[in-house]
Amino acid sequence: MRLSDCHNIDDFRRLAKQRLPWPVFDYIDGAADDEVTKARNTSAFDTMDLVPDVLAGVGQIDTSCQIMGRHSALPLVLSPTALQRAFHRDGERAVAQAAARFGIWFGISSLATHSIEEIAALTDGPKLFQLYVHKDQGLNASMIERCQTAGFDALALTVDTIVSGKRERCLRSGFTTPPRFSASSLWSYATRPRWTLDYVFGPKFRLPNLDGHVEEGSGKAVSIQDYFNTMLDTNMDWDTAARIRQDWGGTFALKGIMSAGDARKAVEIGADAIWISNHGGRQLDGSRAPFDQLREIVEAVDGEIEIILDGGVRRGTHVLKSLAAGATAASGGRLYLYALAAAGQDGVERAVQILKEEIERGMRLMGVTSIDQLAPDRLRRR
Repeated sequence: MRLSDCHNIDDFRRLAKQRLPWPVFDYIDGAADDEVTKARNTSAFDTMDLVPDVLAGVGQIDTSCQIMGRHSALPLVLSPTALQRAFHRDGERAVAQAAARFGIWFGISSLATHSIEEIAALTDGPKLFQLYVHKDQGLNASMIERCQTAGFDALALTVDTIVSGKRERCLRSGFTTPPRFSASSLWSYATRPRWTLDYVFGPKFRLPNLDGHVEEGSGKAVSIQDYFNTMLDTNMDWDTAARIRQDWGGTFALKGIMSAGDARKAVEIGADAIWISNHGGRQLDGSRAPFDQLREIVEAVDGEIEIILDGGVRRGTHVLKSLAAGATAASGGRLYLYALAAAGQDGVERAVQILKEEIERGMRLMGVTSIDQLAPDRLRRR
């Protein structure tokens, strides 16, 4: 299978599985416990049907919008995800450059494999930093200050990861950061020579945003589950979020909101946006899908805050359904991580191009010329 054979996100998934050692692929693809919530994140979109109009004169359409104060060419965000150099040697650089080409938002994680400063220097496009609150308050302050200096456009505080979900695929494979070769997975690494040679002879794997504070995960191999359970601050609360918003002083979002009550609290502390997200089903298995919670949260905040629907997005029609249900934009991680793993920047650009074409085609078939015409009356529950 080649990149040219990829015509949807699931095709990129198959190509990534073909090219990655199985512990690395399972880190991307896996989720918590029985992975029920991960599956629901996508299948939830099937519960709603689109209602199209015709004869609408759709020769010219506009897919652009404003997201967190910046212009975006598409109502789509490439969500921040960790450890990207484990999937392809170019990691976050490839994603940043692909996002810049299409004029869309992207984010990098606290556990990014390229530094805040390096990514900021690559693009003037809209960029977001995702903050994990560590027990080390000096590290939290350092990352915020570095983002301010580097000119990041927004900061998103992840609020659903005070402890790690039970990611059983990673427990079985022994996946760590940095990745290490184990007896059980050695054959998989040996039969993926392109990945293995890039990893062994490429730039040293590291997590530069943790420099000077944390050795685990960069110089010292550790499982993601152990990292979260030992390094992150389980005492984080609404006062913490309000303080971080004040320390940051710029556009501020909360990522991981799933209840209407929490959405209202986000409004009350002055957040600019919320990401309805369950961390890709990687935390609390058995929880609701973001799309299933969207209308309830939209009604609760009544237009007082931007809403990004995060999770399970695999099609342009998923984006359109999210917008019709009241979201400002949709976002996802796996939708581009599979493509990154499959073919680096070329893969990410092809994946975004496919989604762009699906959004444009879907708008024309829906009879809308701008995304603000996507309203609740365009949806019916199955």
